[in-house]
Amino acid sequence: MKIAIILDPLDGIKTYKDTTYAMMVEAAGRGHELHALMLDGVMWKHGRVIGESSRLELTGDSRRWYRIDVPREHLLSDFDAVLMRKDPPFDMEYLTATWLLELAGREGARVYNDPRALRDHSEKLAIAEFPHFTAPTLVTRLEKQIHDFIDTHADVVVKPLDGMGGSQVFRVTDADPNRNVIVETLTWHGARSIMAQRYIPEIRDGDKRILLIAGEPVPYSLARIPKPGESRGNLAAGGTGVAQPLSARDLEIAGALGPELARRGLLLVGLDVIGDYLTEINVTSPTCFQEIKEQTGCNVAGIFIDALEKACAA
Repeated sequence: MKIAIILDPLDGIKTYKDTTYAMMVEAAGRGHELHALMLDGVMWKHGRVIGESSRLELTGDSRRWYRIDVPREHLLSDFDAVLMRKDPPFDMEYLTATWLLELAGREGARVYNDPRALRDHSEKLAIAEFPHFTAPTLVTRLEKQIHDFIDTHADVVVKPLDGMGGSQVFRVTDADPNRNVIVETLTWHGARSIMAQRYIPEIRDGDKRILLIAGEPVPYSLARIPKPGESRGNLAAGGTGVAQPLSARDLEIAGALGPELARRGLLLVGLDVIGDYLTEINVTSPTCFQEIKEQTGCNVAGIFIDALEKACAA
């Protein structure tokens, strides 16, 4: 297959842990042709959606891991698959890309994850569709509502709706002397909606990333365990990733969400589960492939490319 991958700048990719790199290695090992495409190279031109992409070859050298040709314009519909792997933020440029990729889909391009599904699934708010799996949660920009929630639950996590990697995630108690300034800062004095969730003590055992591929769960999660004195398990915030088999509750959540999310065109999804509670549904660029493989031998990238090949063949 001829695969275009929309991703962040290549020189910033950490090959020892990057999930997109693991996908590329697996695809190249099967003889698939790779093309790299930056978000700013996706355009509508002459009435079609075009990508200014470059043929990409992997060298196997950890220091200079790729060779790349000069950029050329290709119709996105000329590729067998287009992988949208651009990291957040989900800003206006990302939103514009989903519109363009949706147009490309109408022209025959196969885009994964489906751009409409990317646009329609807020990674924080999507849990509202499945409230029976969530801890008590509030989404609002009204500061009084947030303070009432903190008073009710005593120990709460507050976070922006568009963050990633644990950025701007605060744990706040009802006795916290900084609670007013935290709420004011996150809501921009009532101008921006945020999420508040009851604190889940099981975070000490890890914030589990459960991967769904074509609606089916990978048999291992990556529990991201906070470093001492920290309440965030995100690897970007210094957490330690520990792979472990899915629990009965993990399988229950994955089994309930997987088929529906796959039906919407979400080939790859990362569920975040703390204890028994679903906290986020990640659809933009879910990660943790390499950590799971290193610790368990489970070739997650192989499972993903299998699913991609099957989807394209269909």
